[in-house]
Amino acid sequence: MSKMSVSAAIREGMREEMQRDERVIQVGEDLGVMGSPFAITKGFLEEFGPNRVIETPISEGSFTGMAVGAAMRGIRPVVELMYNDFISVALDPVMNQAAKLRYMTGGQVTIPMVIRAPMGAGRRNAGQHSACLEALFTHIPGLKVVCPSSAADAKALIKASIRDNDPVIFLEHKLLYAKKEEVPDEEIVLPLGQANVLREGTDITILTWSRQVYFVQEAAEKLAAEGISCEVIDLRTLVPLDWDTIKASVEKTHNLLVVEEGVKRGGIGAELTAQVIEELYDELDSPVGRVAGLNICSPFSPPLEDVNFPQVADSIAAVKRQLNR
Repeated sequence: MSKMSVSAAIREGMREEMQRDERVIQVGEDLGVMGSPFAITKGFLEEFGPNRVIETPISEGSFTGMAVGAAMRGIRPVVELMYNDFISVALDPVMNQAAKLRYMTGGQVTIPMVIRAPMGAGRRNAGQHSACLEALFTHIPGLKVVCPSSAADAKALIKASIRDNDPVIFLEHKLLYAKKEEVPDEEIVLPLGQANVLREGTDITILTWSRQVYFVQEAAEKLAAEGISCEVIDLRTLVPLDWDTIKASVEKTHNLLVVEEGVKRGGIGAELTAQVIEELYDELDSPVGRVAGLNICSPFSPPLEDVNFPQVADSIAAVKRQLNR
């Protein structure tokens, strides 16, 4: 085991895939000399050269479209957007081309590309640099959506995403980049669509992902001290979704809470709630609960931003309210 940060784990995963497969390239702004805005590709230009580490102008629509075309020709591009918010200027190549071409060509064309996108609040980056857009991406058929929370998962999942033959949106919470954890030295490639039960419990299931995993785990610890047993599941990937793990947990605890940083309206929690009610209604002892960000633009003010997305106390209160404790 080696201790490394989430950013270093992603970097090592991508480096290993570039060493393994010469078709893997990096595309994005400031990837070369600067090593990307968050230093994820530091050293790549020197190791792999400018033909595989392609620095682009500030034109997300153009270089994302270029990557789609390259993927159609058998290249495996890894595109980095500075922030997931900026994908709004590249939605046509993402949702109308990358997501649909495999289906529309009857499988004759595959799009083996990854779009890496830092997301999330907490850095005081204000409204245009702080969103969690998972719900937008999961709504588009043809895209796979990955949201790692730990260094080990980030490395294993970026490797799986690069090897996948479908377009993958790989969402990295910016406030997890510096978090250091143990990462196995041996190669691990996690299959997409496999959730992780982080904590066994009997009273309530809590589904979450990305940075909220740590908030929920802390909440579960505090609730355990009060005699409330929470089963905490890190979904890891939202598309494909590990429904079997969710189903087994709900059938055991008979209560469900979904915790996400993204805004509540139209969020992942709403979709998961609907699926559980449609398929597991008779297993529920209480209405499905949701804890999510407020339906507002992310504030720049630190105190206001902290109120904007869920904190540990919000999950604790939601569990107690749901269980009438």
